[in-house]
Amino acid sequence: MKHISRIAALALTASLTTLAPAWAAEGGATKDDAITMVKKGVAYVKSSGKDKAYAEFSDKASAAWHKSDLYIVVYGLDGTVHAHGANAKMVGKNLIDLKDIDGKPFVKERVEMAKSQASFWQDYKFTNPENKKIEPKSMYCEKLDDTVVCGGIYK
Repeated sequence: MKHISRIAALALTASLTTLAPAWAAEGGATKDDAITMVKKGVAYVKSSGKDKAYAEFSDKASAAWHKSDLYIVVYGLDGTVHAHGANAKMVGKNLIDLKDIDGKPFVKERVEMAKSQASFWQDYKFTNPENKKIEPKSMYCEKLDDTVVCGGIYK
């Protein structure tokens, strides 16, 4: 049963990123890019409201919220996806139990970190949309009210 759960988690992880658009340019985003985009995203939610901001974050055609392999994701503190820049189909789904290839429950860890820290970096493994390979990823996140706004880079 544990093996089946791991396969299911891998399949979901792959589906979250293999549907990523061809907009990913050569050369990945940097830590500074991630910090800048997340801070810009937090400010945009505050100035434009959640509905408008989340819709734009999840719109793959929105160049303001997509740079190379960097995009915004927003989770509620219960693990529900409010915005997903790589796969809008994830919006509304609760991914609290999603694990990476090593079995790390990265969504659960992320929301737990957000409950005690205003901003943080989180490491886990995820499929890189540029090459479809599972790679180490660092996600920069900032807590905003009852959500966590994040953008990540591949190492």
